[in-house]
Amino acid sequence: MTIDSLTSIVAQAAGGSTGLLVALVPYLLVFFIFYLIWWRPVRQRQKALEEQIANLKKGDRVVTNGGLYGKVVKVDDAIVVLEIADNVRARFAKSAIGGLEGTPTESGRQ
Repeated sequence: MTIDSLTSIVAQAAGGSTGLLVALVPYLLVFFIFYLIWWRPVRQRQKALEEQIANLKKGDRVVTNGGLYGKVVKVDDAIVVLEIADNVRARFAKSAIGGLEGTPTESGRQ
């Protein structure tokens, strides 16, 4: 083996890894765009909802995940008591709260 043949082998090996990187760039670009368009906004909405639920207070009007509208009467650690009609109160897990009444939904409607 001569130095020239070793140099050509090293050059071919380096070129092969560069070709692999070039082949992966479109996939990485698609993943990055997917992240920006879908994952990031979903995570931001989720964080905003978690913050709203953590800051619930007496008198807030909320909507449950089941579609019940009610007014917060009492807030405990993991339970919220809602008044869903006159003199009708029900206990819900905080995780069952879908959001505050009147806040925009995903489609931008109220």
